Amino acid sequence: MTVHNHLASMTGFARTQGESGSTAFIWELRSVNGRGLDIKLRLSNGLEALELPLRDLAAKAFKRGNVSGTLSIKREAAASIATDVAALERYKTLALELAASIPGAPAPRAELLLALPGVLRGAQAQEETEEERAALTDAVRASFVQALDGLAVSRAAEGAKLAAIAAANLQEISLLRDAAALEAANQPALHRARLAAQLAELIGGTPNLPEERIAQEIALLTTKSDVREELDRLSAHIEAAGALLAEGVAVGRKLDFLMQEFNREANTLCSKSTSVPLTNIGLALKAAIEQLREQVQNIE
Repeated sequence: MTVHNHLASMTGFARTQGESGSTAFIWELRSVNGRGLDIKLRLSNGLEALELPLRDLAAKAFKRGNVSGTLSIKREAAASIATDVAALERYKTLALELAASIPGAPAPRAELLLALPGVLRGAQAQEETEEERAALTDAVRASFVQALDGLAVSRAAEGAKLAAIAAANLQEISLLRDAAALEAANQPALHRARLAAQLAELIGGTPNLPEERIAQEIALLTTKSDVREELDRLSAHIEAAGALLAEGVAVGRKLDFLMQEFNREANTLCSKSTSVPLTNIGLALKAAIEQLREQVQNIE
C-alpha cells in the first residue's frame, strides 16, 4: 500500500531564536490534537499588536490542531552604574559628624555609605527609537515564520510514522475481512443443518408440519445471518481509507468519519454471526479498527 508523504500529524514542536539590536528573543511553538484549528500566542514587551497577523500566518500553514506559541524576550541590561555625588557627600558629612560626637566610634566605611538609598543607581537605558522598534517587530515576525516552517517539518515527520502504522492497521483489517468472508461462506449451511436438526425433533411430534413451511423458515433465518452486504461495505471502506491515506493532505476529518462506518459494519457482522469462529474474527476486526481509529485521531 503506497502512502503519500504529505500526511501530517497534529503533534509537533519547533524552536527558533534571534536578536535585534540589544534584544534577544526565542519562539517556541507546540501543536497537539484538536477537533479544529485553535491558535494561542503569548506575546509581551509591547509586541501584542503582532498577534493577529501572526495568527493569520499560522492559520494559512495548518488546517487542524491546537497550536500554542510563546515569545520570550530578553533585553540587554544597563552595563554602567551612576553615582549621585551630592547625596554621597551629604551622607559622608553626616556620618563623620556623628562618629566625631561618639567617643571611640570608628570612621564610616565606604561600602556602607555606597549602600545608602539614592547613592548608586543603574544608568538609564536609552529609550527605544521608532526604527529600533520596527526592526525588532520585523525580526520577531521573520523568526515566527521560521518556527512555523519548523513545526510543519515536525508534524510531517510524525505524519510519516502515522502513515506507516495506519497502513499496517488497514492491511490487518483487510486480512480479517477476507477471513470473515471465508468463514461466512460456510455459515448458511451450518445454520440450515442446525435448524433442520431442531425442526426434526419438532416434526417427530408434529408429523403434519409441511415441508414447504420448514424450507421457508430455514430461508428466513439464513437471510438474517447473511453478512455479505457488511463484508462488501467493509471492502469499500478499506479501499476508501487507502485512497485517503495516499491523498495525504488534510484527510483526518474524512478518515475519522470513515472509522464510524468501519465500526458499524463490524458490529453488525458480530450481531449476525451464528458461529464462534466468525464471532472471534468479528471481535478481532473491531480491535484492529480501534487501533486504526487511534492513529487517525492524530492525523491533520
